[in-house]
This record gives sequence, structure tokens and C-alpha cells, in this order.
Amino acid sequence: MEKLIILVFLCFGTLCFMLTCCNAVDTFYPNEPIRDGDTIVSTNGLFEMGFFSPGNSKNRYLGIWYKKVSNGTVVWVANRDTPVNSTSAVLQVSSGRILQLIVDGMKLGKDLITGIERYTVSWKSNDDPSRGQYVAFLDTNGFPQIFDRRGEVLQTRIGPWNGVRFSGMPSLTSNPTSVNVFVVNEKEMYYRFEVEDLVVSRIYVNPDGVMTRMNWVNATQSWFSLTSPPTDSCARYGLCGPYGICNTNNFPVCSCMEGFNQKRPEEWSLENWSSGCVRRTRLGCVNGDGFKRISGVKVPDTRTSRYNYSMTLGDCEMACRMNCSCTAYANLDIRNGGSGCLLWFNELMDMREHNGETQSLYIRMAASELPSLPIAHSGSGKKKQIIIAIFSTLVAVVLVIVGLAMYARSKKMKRLVKDLNDNSTNDGREEVADLQSFCLSKIAKSTNNFSVTNKIGEGGFGLVYKGVLDDGREIAVKRLSETSRQGIDEFKNEVRCIAKLQHRNLVKLLGYCIQGHETMLIYEYMANKSLDLTIFDETQSSMLDWSKRFCIIHGIARGLLYLHQDSRLRVIHRDLKAANILLDDDMNPKISDFGLARRFKGYETEANTNKVVGTYGYISPEYAVHGHFSVKSDVFSFGVLVLEIVSGKKNQGFVREEHSDNLLGHAWRLYNEDRSIELACSDLRDKCNKSELLRSIHIGLLCVQHHAEDRPTMSSVVVMLDNESTLPPPKQPAFFTEAGLFNNNTQSLGPTQSSVNVTMTLLDAR
Repeated sequence: MEKLIILVFLCFGTLCFMLTCCNAVDTFYPNEPIRDGDTIVSTNGLFEMGFFSPGNSKNRYLGIWYKKVSNGTVVWVANRDTPVNSTSAVLQVSSGRILQLIVDGMKLGKDLITGIERYTVSWKSNDDPSRGQYVAFLDTNGFPQIFDRRGEVLQTRIGPWNGVRFSGMPSLTSNPTSVNVFVVNEKEMYYRFEVEDLVVSRIYVNPDGVMTRMNWVNATQSWFSLTSPPTDSCARYGLCGPYGICNTNNFPVCSCMEGFNQKRPEEWSLENWSSGCVRRTRLGCVNGDGFKRISGVKVPDTRTSRYNYSMTLGDCEMACRMNCSCTAYANLDIRNGGSGCLLWFNELMDMREHNGETQSLYIRMAASELPSLPIAHSGSGKKKQIIIAIFSTLVAVVLVIVGLAMYARSKKMKRLVKDLNDNSTNDGREEVADLQSFCLSKIAKSTNNFSVTNKIGEGGFGLVYKGVLDDGREIAVKRLSETSRQGIDEFKNEVRCIAKLQHRNLVKLLGYCIQGHETMLIYEYMANKSLDLTIFDETQSSMLDWSKRFCIIHGIARGLLYLHQDSRLRVIHRDLKAANILLDDDMNPKISDFGLARRFKGYETEANTNKVVGTYGYISPEYAVHGHFSVKSDVFSFGVLVLEIVSGKKNQGFVREEHSDNLLGHAWRLYNEDRSIELACSDLRDKCNKSELLRSIHIGLLCVQHHAEDRPTMSSVVVMLDNESTLPPPKQPAFFTEAGLFNNNTQSLGPTQSSVNVTMTLLDAR
């Protein structure tokens, strides 16, 4: 008989297994030896322990796997590098059963006192759990950041923690069921996540080196990939070299930052960008330098950085300015307007433009490069000849490409217009013809070539840029990303839905641009951006007193009434949320983003779908569960919006210490206790029309009632907002955003009561 020896910690008669990721401490009591073929189940039944063979392997391993969910998914292997090649192994517990196994809360990091480092190592393959090539670890040099390496070669870098998430991972955010925890102090540095009791979640590095966090979805009886670092062409560490910046929407993907030139152009022409870029103008140190602010990027490698949690951004600038080796600075924490100081030294490495990044980076530049950046000189005579030759060749190539592009664009435009008109009503065939077609060069010029400094927002469609046309008109350019979760169908849908709609509370579509691979929609520019950026920000929300908030509620209601009743065709928006309400110069609201909207003819008011789309926290229960949507689905979303505008809190992620209700449940609880005024943010309670505020909360609760038939129409809502008539008491709202139903951004809910397979795609654009 073979002996399997495992070194473990001493305990008092139990085998303990702890996983913070599922918020459970599980215990095994091995009263008898565990022989191959026997298993022992943990006290709460979540885990099982025994011998197993992974995949097609014949080797035997001692492990622990899930029992209640995903039976057979292994979470721990005792002898990963020393398998047993027979079925005669036995786990023998010594006298007193003093055996304990502790898995320490899924921490990724380092204990600075003991020197113990915790990291994740991949399996060699799905059939072999021995140590693979890939290791995910927290590098504690400079300010900590997570790397993935293959052997000793760095593969990918997840940027430093910014107080909310890791830079470069906009998808890694806390939600009602999980909280990300990042700790840096004199004793330890680590990252972990904490989840609610009912949630089962795990992080692992697969044999191909991709680190993924997965949640178990009971409805589909499968694991759902919740978050993972980007794996696109810009994911490779240092792809564009020092001072290079990567953008997957460009070709080639690498370019130099403004104010820098290619270090070795001959290598760049061969798509070898590792040499990176060099400054156009040498720095002048203390008195000759300034700083250029950029955003929308994953910040550079911080292994040679320094940081201070107590400094202000002004202190940070001064510290960088006075040290000639300092190349950039930024706030350490982006929350509450920013705090702390992060200083970079030496070259800036591994930067990429990234959707969703709001952390500003201030890069040291020569004073002559600020505020505008001039075109670089061509250099020596030989270099000029090379450039002229290359330029001549490029001109010839460009002429051919332009001709082909014009032909392709013409065909694509005709096809798109035909598709749009074929799906329009007889009296609506002129919808596209009435819109202005903008050329790409004009839009590129207006947005400073889609500069990150012109970026004003983003969504499931792609990025949104501010532009200024030659005639002085300000525009917002919505640019479809090739990696977007939405596509040409949503583009056509938006044009069909909004091209002919005219209302002061709907955003105005000015035109479109289709050229080459580019597809863009052009809107009127809204100076105060989207509502979510104002009401959910402690500083910005002070701009909105109660009178302005009530006007916003009223304006959204009238915009929806127009869509549901007064427009040529009835339109159901299906993605009404704070991020899709834009504010003009006078803070008047305008409903935007009709990519997911549906139009109805005549007296149609409802429909069913097998694909549920929308945003977590705003979707009505009948739509989420049965795929049934109607004007009452928009009414529900409006009710959520009203409660968010009053409270200044998001329904998604709402937390109270005294109960686990979401925002709707909290509002319902306060209403029943005659304490609705407490829902309002503290700045409003003593500076508002209380009857108006309480009436708005009441209307919000009427709109979020569980059953669609109980909710008012938007015409009734407008009437209720306009007068002081007695309101009916609201019934219980839909508590469908509690943990358990929506743990993920995308999931299949399986068979419903109406025997419909509903696939849910939750598009959380901001």
C-alpha cells in the first residue's frame, strides 16, 4: 500500500476548510481513514473530500471539491505534484484526529512580517493539476499591482488599485453580492473579495494563463465568468515599449503619446514596438517643465513608483516638479474627488487606452510642448529622403485605399439605408434621408482625432467624444467599438427610433457617419453630461437642489409620455437609467440611447422576447423572469430613477447596515413607517418642498410595484406630478435585486413559468 504523507497544521480533532469567497467556514471530521473510493462530506454539505482523477488522467489525487453546487469542481489538491498511480491510497489520521486544513480567504498578496507570499498557480492541463507555467501574483515593489507571468516572463499586468478597482479592469466593481478588498499597510499587502452567504464564487488561473473570477448560477447550473483581465491584443505587458500607448481600436495598435516620437521607426514599420518612444523635447527640470493631463488610460507600471496616502493632488504635483527624475503623478485614490499621491520615476511603461478609466494621469512635459504640441521636425537629410520615399509610397497606397473605401462606403451606405427603410413604416421611409451624413475626416477633426482628452463618456455601444464643427456647433459623437456588446442592429434601431422624434426631453440626433470600419451617430452636445455623473457624486450632487431635481423628474416623465403615447409610433425604451439621461446647459433632462428600444404600431403596447436586455437594477420583474415587456417596463425603470434622484443613491449596490434591502425595499420600509422623508439625501431634507418631495417618493413607489397592472401609465404619472390629488397607497415593490437572482452581468434564467427559455443580457454601460 502506498503512503500519502501530507503536512498540515495541528488542530483539535477536526479538519477545517475555510473559503472567504463563499463566506463559509466548513469542517471535516475524519473519524475513520479515508480510502480511495470513499468520501467525507463537510458539515454544511458544501464540500466533499476524497481521492479523484482529473479529466482523462489515471493518476489519483487527494482533493476537496464542491458537493452542493457544481459537483466535482476541485478547489484544493493536496498532492498536486506527487500523484498516486494506484487506487490503494489511504488518508490516515493520526491518533486524536489532529488534522486541520486552512485555505486563507483567497488572499493574493504578501505578509510583510513573516515574508509569506500567496499567489495562484495554474494547472499544467485540465488532466494534470501539477504546477503549470502561469503564476498570478501581487508585486509589492513600488505601489502593488497584479501580474501574470509565464515562467519568469511577465505576460500581463493589472494596473494598481485606485480605491475602487484595479486600473485597466473597469469591470471589477463591487456589487450587492460582493465587495473587493485591497489592503496596504506596514504589515501586509493583499487583495481579496468578500461575498454574501448565498453566493459561491471562485478565482483561478486556467492552464492557458487567464485569471478568471466565476460565480455559480443556480438557474443554469453552471459557472459564469464574472471578471477577468483583458485578453485582447493590448493585454501583453509592455507591448508598445516606453512611452508607447496601445489602443485596440487603432491599426497598428501601438502609437506614441503626444510629445513623443518613435525611437526606432525601422522596427515600428515591422510591427516591433518594444523600443517604444522618446521625447521630442528634452525636459528642463524644475523651471522648464509642466504637466499634461490625460485620462481614459490604464496607468503605467508602478514598480518604480512612490506613494503617499495623506498628500493632496497639489502636494503631489509639487513633489514631482521638484524631483527631476519624476515623470508623472496621479491621485492614489479616485473616490470623493481624489486623494493621496502616486509618483512615477523613470520611463512610463505598459499604458493603454481603456474604456471606463476615470483616473487622471499628469505627465511631465517640456514647457515648449504645452499647451499645444507642435509637429516634429523631419531631422537629417538622409532621414528626410527616407521619409519622402515612404511618404510617396504611402500617398500611392492611400489613393488606392481611398478609392476602394469610397466604393465600399457607398455600397455599405446603400445597404444600410435599404435595411432601415425596409423596416420602417410607409410614411417613415425618409427617416435616414432627412439625417445629415458626416464624413469621417470632418468628425475626426472636430474631436481632435478622437483624442482621449475629448472623451466624455462611454456605453455598451462604445466611446462618446465631444466635437466642435467648423461652424462652431458642439456635438457628441457616439463611436461604435469593434469589440462593443452592441452592433449594427442597435445602430439601425437607434436611427429608426429617434430620427423622427422631436421633443424637448429627448436628445436630438443630428446625423451619422459610416465610413470604412467606422460607424458613428452624431448628437447635440449636452454640456452637463449624464445624470448619473451628477446625482451619484457627492461634490456634483450639490448642484442639484430640490427644485432642479423635481424638474428633472418631471422632464423625464414628459419624455416617456411622448414615447409611449404622443409620438407617431409607440416606443418602449427598455434601458431607461440615470446614465441614459443627459442634462443640457440649464439642467433640463433629455432621454438618450435608443439602441435597445422597440417600436409598436397602432394600439400595440406589449411583447415577449427570448433575449432580455437592459441594466441591472432597472429591469422590471416580468421582463427579467418571463421576457415580457411593455410600457409598464419603462414605468418601473422610471420609478427606480425617481427614488435614485431623491436619495442620491444607486439601486444597484445600495447597502444599509440594519437590513439587506435594496433601495426599493428601503424606500418601502420607510414609507410603511411614515419616515419617507429620511430617504432624501441630507442636503434636501431641510431645503425642499416637503409635500412635493414626499409625493415624488410616493409616485416612485407606485411605479415600482411588483405587478405591471398595478403600476400607473406615464400619462397618470404626469397628472400626479402636476397636481395635489390624493394618491392610492402603493403595494409592495419588486425585491428582485436581492442576492440570488442577479449575481452576474449575463446569465440564462432557464425555463420560466410560461415555459420560455429566456436569455438575459444585462448591459451596464456605466
